[in-house]
Amino acid sequence: MSQATAQLTAPPQPLVALTEDEVLFRDNVRQFAEDSIRPKVREMDEKGVFERALIDQFFQLGLMGIEVPEQYGGAGGKFFEAILAVEEVSRIDPSAGVIVDVQNTLVNNALLRWTNDDQKKRYLPKMTADTVGAYALSEAGSGSDAFAMQTRAQQKGSEYVLNGRKLWITNGKEAGIFILFATIDPSAGYKGITAFIVEKNFPGFSVGKKEDKLGIRASSTCELILEDCRVPKENVLGEPGKGYKIAIETLNEGRIGIGAQMLGLARGAWESALKYSQERKQFGKSISDFQGIQFQLAQMATEIEAVRMMVYNAARMKDAGMNFVKEAAMVKLFASQVAERVASLSVEIYGGYGFTKDYPVEKYYRDAKIGKIYEGTSNMQLQTIAKMVLGGK
Repeated sequence: MSQATAQLTAPPQPLVALTEDEVLFRDNVRQFAEDSIRPKVREMDEKGVFERALIDQFFQLGLMGIEVPEQYGGAGGKFFEAILAVEEVSRIDPSAGVIVDVQNTLVNNALLRWTNDDQKKRYLPKMTADTVGAYALSEAGSGSDAFAMQTRAQQKGSEYVLNGRKLWITNGKEAGIFILFATIDPSAGYKGITAFIVEKNFPGFSVGKKEDKLGIRASSTCELILEDCRVPKENVLGEPGKGYKIAIETLNEGRIGIGAQMLGLARGAWESALKYSQERKQFGKSISDFQGIQFQLAQMATEIEAVRMMVYNAARMKDAGMNFVKEAAMVKLFASQVAERVASLSVEIYGGYGFTKDYPVEKYYRDAKIGKIYEGTSNMQLQTIAKMVLGGK
């Protein structure tokens, strides 16, 4: 067979295949997560506090500025690498995964796309050095209807004065910089929504109650309080009235990040269940020898692999400049379903032990539930998918 014929008949290289550099990056993150995060998972979950020393290590390893150009102190990497990092960290602790995810796919993403040169010089070096970011969109009365927000911004001279409250803000306790949305003109509807870069030390800004959650307990979820918070007008992100576009486009990428978090979670739960099934003996043999257990493990492995293909494909599409909105919604929807299902079955494989905190699967089960809720509920993902497959916008 000629070389030309061999090239024609060889199977195409999958879009989701990893390069050697990506494999090396993934393996390094995986080893770090095993060595540094795993020993602290249970204690952080029980205390509901994420250890600051670990976040410092995230910065030292370059995990908090993966796509940020090297000139600003970042790694100058691709979105795909950020997704690999979220997956590998979430395999050990989804609380850690969401910290890396929000930093890269939401906050840094928004700053990279919408800041002017001066804002880039002021903020990107901080995001890669030591400053955690948060994304402040949700409010008490605006969940899925995210733009029914009540937070107001009124321009007074060289400043905007912000008043209102934000809820469910991931990284709220640790963050030093917030991408925060408010309306400058309620009568304009979504066209009045404006994004601001708010620093934690701005007058009138404070972090309120930290939520006591079912899962991802080490990740802080906080209320933000703005009482005549003064924000310099040069801290408008993009331009006034463009907050809706910024939020929608940023969240599209963020949904792939949540898909990666749920992928990592499912892998972690499945690997624990597989190991336990080979160790646990009943009726004189390992429970993995029973066909019922084998079929459960096989089904879980198949669904996890399907999620991996979807997550990687959507990330590759983003890096290639393709339209990935539908794929991002599908990833968020399916990955959260699989993560919840795999974590639940993993608890069952452990039996009574799976219902205790002495083993890791009960935490994966608790952590999985949020995947169907934040960054767009499953119903909102279905709505987006339906519109796109039916030819809508």
